[in-house]
Amino acid sequence: MKKFLSVTLFALGLVAAGEVKAQSKIGYISSQELVSIMPETRKADSTLQDLRTVLIQSATEKQNAFYAAFEKFNKDSATYSASVKSVKKNELTKMGQELSGEEERIQQQLQQRQQELLAPINKKAYEAVQSVAKENGYGYVFEKEALLVAPPGDDILPMVAKKLNIKVPAPGAAPTAPGAAPKTGAKP
Repeated sequence: MKKFLSVTLFALGLVAAGEVKAQSKIGYISSQELVSIMPETRKADSTLQDLRTVLIQSATEKQNAFYAAFEKFNKDSATYSASVKSVKKNELTKMGQELSGEEERIQQQLQQRQQELLAPINKKAYEAVQSVAKENGYGYVFEKEALLVAPPGDDILPMVAKKLNIKVPAPGAAPTAPGAAPKTGAKP
């Protein structure tokens, strides 16, 4: 009798668990789209664009200094002693080597800064998705772009946008991707 009761309780537990699972709502969201419509992303993009401009200007100044030094060396090299020529050639070689890695350094600095700027934005978006899912009874929320086949679910982007107090652009309007420059004529 005890064994029967145990098996019955276990079976009822499985059925109840199955019913709870069956009642879980499924939602999906494009986190990339969410982040792209957040005002903080526009500010981060602007900051990155300003940094890019400064870094490129600095690289251009270094390049111009290299060309000027190279021209001066070519112009004055006939008057230099062998030891002075050697020192000047080494200086030019060093300047050239620094310039050759400048583009890579610029990209690394921009990527690092982008990660620093987007980390709190991504965290805020994630927390809003978590909150909306909990408040609206979603047991599962999937990344929209990762789904190939899935049971019917709800796009929770409008609810998350409302929670963050931001407006979702019209379906035809393409939002600006994080890290991308805004398109000409696009409304901020």
